[in-house]
Amino acid sequence: MSAPSVPRTPQSDTVPSSTPGADSRARSLIPLLRRLHFYVGILVAPFLILVALTGLAYAFTPQLDAMVYGEQLYVDEPGTDTVPLADQITAAVAVAGDDAELASVITPLTPDRTTQVVFDVESLGDRDRTVYVDPYTGEVRGTLTTWSGSTPLTTWLDDLHRHLHLGDFGLLYSELAASWLWVLVVSGLFLWLRRWWRHRGLRRLLLPAFRERHGVRRTRSWHATAGLWLTVGLLILSATGLTWSTYAGARFDLVQEALSAHRHTVDTSLGGASASEAPQEPSAGHHEHSTAAGTIDIARVDAVLATAREAGLSGPVAITPAATADTAWTVTQVDNTWPLQRDQIAVDPHTLQVTDYVRWADQPWLVKVSAIGIQAHMGALFGLVNQIVLAALALGLLALVIWGYRMWWQRRPRTPAYTGIVGPPPVRGGWRRVPRPLLIVGVVGAGFVAWAIPLLGISLLVFVVCDLAWAALCRLKGSAPSAGAGVGGAKAGAAAAAKQAGQ
Repeated sequence: MSAPSVPRTPQSDTVPSSTPGADSRARSLIPLLRRLHFYVGILVAPFLILVALTGLAYAFTPQLDAMVYGEQLYVDEPGTDTVPLADQITAAVAVAGDDAELASVITPLTPDRTTQVVFDVESLGDRDRTVYVDPYTGEVRGTLTTWSGSTPLTTWLDDLHRHLHLGDFGLLYSELAASWLWVLVVSGLFLWLRRWWRHRGLRRLLLPAFRERHGVRRTRSWHATAGLWLTVGLLILSATGLTWSTYAGARFDLVQEALSAHRHTVDTSLGGASASEAPQEPSAGHHEHSTAAGTIDIARVDAVLATAREAGLSGPVAITPAATADTAWTVTQVDNTWPLQRDQIAVDPHTLQVTDYVRWADQPWLVKVSAIGIQAHMGALFGLVNQIVLAALALGLLALVIWGYRMWWQRRPRTPAYTGIVGPPPVRGGWRRVPRPLLIVGVVGAGFVAWAIPLLGISLLVFVVCDLAWAALCRLKGSAPSAGAGVGGAKAGAAAAAKQAGQ
């Protein structure tokens, strides 16, 4: 949540407040949380606006893809009988180009979808060339340049959401937003629950003040209650966004390694068996495809798929040919809807024996939680319902930011001498009112959080240094800093600020 209320007293920004009850453990945390929530809300809100807007667009990429790439993604009329997968691959190879190497084959995600035949192309870098084939007729429906299975439009919107098409530097914006989002949510939640605890009343906690006439109180009630309802969703978005970010994501990988919680993958080695030792079946030449790793016998793909089905791999699967002649093919379930199906097997293409099996149920709990959270973040876990929830979270986050900035404007002192266009900031020195044991725990906790989420730690350090420098400069000038007002205006508007602070 964005900007909270201004201080209850119009003191200088360099002087700690002396609000009655400062010795109370709960109240002693409020000035520090209020100042943190206020400044973080102001500084991070622009990044949150960008994240919300780009995330809102990305949430509906399935519908956008259907509109733009319906010819490639969907068949004209679903049938009951499909042509052999080897024939579909052969048709795709014919149009993929001489520079294309077969990478994988993804069976239709739903009965009305096409088969995706994915090729590695050196000139495309980290992108792939995907040929879409009608599984019922074997007709090639089209070719697209994809990234991890995503269409060009989805890839463009994904890049916009992750780094604004600014490359590695742009990744900092989304990670910074995700790093601070949970801090804003937790601090705002604490401030609102503390206010509710003082006044009690479930209605005041869960519903905005519809009948409130005072502008600041009305805006604050909408800001706080909306933030309360969005808390769980925003925390999930923050956590899942950090898991695949650049710096926090690297820390998450270290935690997984320390807990031995890495994703298990199948062993594709054939234990010394080779193509020359295994029984061979004749295959037509048009079912062979040459790659840098050798010649892939495409004719065996249907037998490999049948082996996977017999082993229990249902639904859509991705079939990856063997990297070398003495390694196995892999078949992986790719159903990202709830409940996730992610079983994976290795199949010897010569004997059609399952050489290794990794079940989704046997994956470490951290891997499963992360995968589920990421699919929810991307809007795939629960289909259209998931997309609607993401849209509501994005719109809600935008509303929180707007209400936060509105409160900042509404809290300006209404006196002719006050020249600022927004209200003064909360007073400095709130940390002095925190009990020493709690302060020590907080410093240690902040150090751990700074290690786990480096961008949060770096930006917090920059803020503290700038804040101290600003306070020192004001002391040298013998003035009190305020948000958008001169010293004389701040002093002249003290009475008005004190009156509005209690509102």
